[in-house]
Amino acid sequence: MSVPKFEIQNPVLIKIGSLADKNNFEIYAVGGFVRDKLLNKNVNDIDILVVGDGVGFAKIVEKNFNKSNLVVFEKFGTCMLQLDEFKLEFVGARKESYSKDSRKPLVQSGTLDDDLHRRDFTINAMSISLNKKNWCKFTDLFNGESDLKNKIIKTPLDPFKTFDDDPLRMMRAVRFASQIKGQIEQKTFDAIFQMKERLSIVSQERITHEFLKILESENPSIGLKLMFETGLMRIVFPEVEDLAGAEQREDYHHKDVFLHTCIVVDNISAMTKNLYLRFVALVHDIAKPKTKQFKDGIGWTFYGHEELGAKMMKSIFKRMKLPTSKLNYVEKLVRFHLRPMALVDEVVTDSALRRLLVDAGEDIDDLITLCRADITSKNPNLVKQYLENYNVVCTKLKEVEEKDRMRSFQSPVRGDEIMKLLNLEPSKLVGVIKTEIEEAILEGRIENTHESALKFLMDNKSRLLAG
Repeated sequence: MSVPKFEIQNPVLIKIGSLADKNNFEIYAVGGFVRDKLLNKNVNDIDILVVGDGVGFAKIVEKNFNKSNLVVFEKFGTCMLQLDEFKLEFVGARKESYSKDSRKPLVQSGTLDDDLHRRDFTINAMSISLNKKNWCKFTDLFNGESDLKNKIIKTPLDPFKTFDDDPLRMMRAVRFASQIKGQIEQKTFDAIFQMKERLSIVSQERITHEFLKILESENPSIGLKLMFETGLMRIVFPEVEDLAGAEQREDYHHKDVFLHTCIVVDNISAMTKNLYLRFVALVHDIAKPKTKQFKDGIGWTFYGHEELGAKMMKSIFKRMKLPTSKLNYVEKLVRFHLRPMALVDEVVTDSALRRLLVDAGEDIDDLITLCRADITSKNPNLVKQYLENYNVVCTKLKEVEEKDRMRSFQSPVRGDEIMKLLNLEPSKLVGVIKTEIEEAILEGRIENTHESALKFLMDNKSRLLAG
């Protein structure tokens, strides 16, 4: 035991500590709260360890704070309580044992030491007392403070047993290493490498949750590379694993697409916290291995990788149990990620710009952000040129957008109005006519207004009805 380098002034914890003393409970703040305090982070999620009846004590806290929102998970002996901005989780101190085919533990009541021994990593196996007698007394049985300072992820006990008990901890090891910009201790790393197949007993939802946490870290490439090196990527996201490898034929070399992707993900993470834009950065070149060809006199080509990559998203989303509400967004940006650079030419038409604005819609800014992040050349002059090119594209897009209002484009004349004006029943012809009006707008033959579209419809009535 040692003295921590911080003192808690949190009035909520002070009051909870007082309630523990009054009701003869021994309680501690543990895990992530202590870790993040040592990292000087503001912490609103607080894990409270109760020696004894954790649920019983949580009900006392709920009553004394005049709340009625305690959520109890009887099966696990835990409960959650929201107190204004603070989210508290109460758990009774316990020791655990596991069966070979499940990550759900058999639980027995235990002491503080028992509970710290069962935790996943040394940086999460620290506690501070909340009782007045030992207020803020720091317990660190496994030198977690030192590991945190040195940015090392290590299990408190034998890592083989730790991961055998709960294989999800292998993903968590990578996630924490990515979050603290650290590394995994060698024995712990070796255990992950040897036991990676054990991850198969973990639900896909839990695996995906940890994977997305890696993408949310400041430099996701740390976690992505660790997943690759430990072999976890082959199990969790084999399509990303397949990006690795570079080849040279004749005088033509193509770079390792996995390493390129890691740089793109880090680049975009420096620009945005948008998780699914980061996911797009991860998968934008996902189909390159499937489309790679060597052509004499040209070199390596990846024709159509953007379209095939977009089509791969549906099965990836389904397998990884990602939210379907994000699928169209990801598909769209993967499909169009090469389009902006094709618009750099000085003679590019307004029609091409309008079509990109219509196709990308409200996601045009995210598409341009992705394109900027996709510049990974080590030649500063080349990077400068690419960025200037994108600035030109952005200027052109802005000019067309201001002039033609295309970003949220919808045909000014709708299907029901076409049917009424031309005395038509619902049919394929109505859609054909509507499409022709839209094409006339996109090509700049008429303005993007209801009046212009209506005049075009009536002026071309005979031709349009003739099909």
